Amino acid sequence: MPARLARAAAIVEEAARAASGFFARRQELAAATKRPQDFVSEADTAVERLIRDRLAAAFPGEPVVGEELGGEAGDAFWIIDPIDGTANFLRGSPLWGISLGFVRDGRPELGVVALPVFGEVFAAASGAGVFLASEPFVRHVPFAEVRLVSLGDSLGDDIRDVTRLHAGLRRSGWVVEAFHSTSVAMVFAARGHLDGHLQKRTTLWDIAGGSVICSEAGLDVRIGRDLASGMPWVAAGTPGLLAAAEPLWPELVSPRHP
Repeated sequence: MPARLARAAAIVEEAARAASGFFARRQELAAATKRPQDFVSEADTAVERLIRDRLAAAFPGEPVVGEELGGEAGDAFWIIDPIDGTANFLRGSPLWGISLGFVRDGRPELGVVALPVFGEVFAAASGAGVFLASEPFVRHVPFAEVRLVSLGDSLGDDIRDVTRLHAGLRRSGWVVEAFHSTSVAMVFAARGHLDGHLQKRTTLWDIAGGSVICSEAGLDVRIGRDLASGMPWVAAGTPGLLAAAEPLWPELVSPRHP
């Protein structure tokens, strides 16, 4: 594993241990609503502060942006989602993760995602491959004839538009899942549990880590920006999945990069 990636992975491993402690006593946590069905807990802010402190020590002077504490991006910067899937976290679901990415010139080039309940930390850097627990990882797909895809959801989605995508995929023979955690869905795709993840509205902190992992696992990853909303979108999947999605989602053919 490249040294820079190894240091980032070690930071996320420490953050995962801290987050697991919060998860074990989640009923005691203070939580607030940022907007309907969008939550932040004291675990989110504490984990983000831990990651920021460790990044400052390991990579002095490099800019950091976080979902909860903000920051200035610049041309190259770290980006943190301390608890991706806070609603799942608070309800006791295992489907939440911690995402750390490094973005240069608008494109993620290094990513680490921890799934603490599963005890897994995936890490990848452009051209270096994927690592699980510091060992090289190769995507494996048993029963490839089973076609599974996850769709991301956002409160700002155009429901009719998302419904058309969902229905079109179902008619094409895909089983459609939704996990309410982009990091989890993208790691599941990189692992081979899913054929891919499609999300029409997302944020850079949600996708920076997972998009590198998916790309290095051999999936086709496309990131664009919706001109109407200004929000990023992501599609990561097998050639077969993206071919099925393109007629339903024309922006996939010629993405407008963030």
